[in-house]
Amino acid sequence: MGRPGQIQPGDVIKFGMPRRDLNVVLDSVTIKPGLALGSWVALKRDGGGAMVMGDLVLTEDEVEPVMMKLQEGGIHESAVHNHLLGESPHVMYMHIASHGDPVQMAKAIHDALALSKTPGPDAAPAAQPTLELGFEQKQVEQILGHAGKVNGGVLQIAVPRAEAITDSGMTVPPSMGVATALNFQPTGNGKAAITGDFVLLGTEVNPVIKALRQNGIAVTALHSHMLMEEPRLFFMHFWANDDAVKLAKGLRVALDNTKSAK
Repeated sequence: MGRPGQIQPGDVIKFGMPRRDLNVVLDSVTIKPGLALGSWVALKRDGGGAMVMGDLVLTEDEVEPVMMKLQEGGIHESAVHNHLLGESPHVMYMHIASHGDPVQMAKAIHDALALSKTPGPDAAPAAQPTLELGFEQKQVEQILGHAGKVNGGVLQIAVPRAEAITDSGMTVPPSMGVATALNFQPTGNGKAAITGDFVLLGTEVNPVIKALRQNGIAVTALHSHMLMEEPRLFFMHFWANDDAVKLAKGLRVALDNTKSAK
């Protein structure tokens, strides 16, 4: 993969590949990689092989060459679509879900990403100073009922589903893309830009749309990320830029319409 991975719960190794090269602006907000520009790939042992899942952040002109190279390497795509609306430049997201030899799959993904401008890892990443986010982080976490982590100046909160998710009969840990992601990027004066995605059953989709819209949060995409998952899942992306505590309360109303882990 050309970079170190991090071990996650559930015997998963995950590789983060933030698109630090992109300067993407939406509603006058310059989007940090941790908010919506974080490519990732995760592998989990599957018998003598592995299952791989990932989400690759690509510019429009990168989609075709990266897809062709992945296909040549035997890596299956499960979705290509938007997550945001109105950002400049426009960004596409390519989801992958495949099974096979982990070394061969890692090489195929590495070679495909080499056809994009995805940066390599920092030679010596600087230690991130502990900075105040400019909004009430603890209050946001308390409202949502889950602690988060600060990644590159963005508060990231992951909320797993209560039930087990499987793909082709294999359990998919939350770290492989099946946890609701709630990201907050400070925009000053206690405000934050928020995006991420809710992981939903079909019966939850419209109650969550209603809850988000009633709380001033726009729904920017509704689609699938996977092909063979059980139960069938839908992924709902959202956007708002407002008082962080107010938005957290709106997200909590939406979460309460889902079967999420407490």
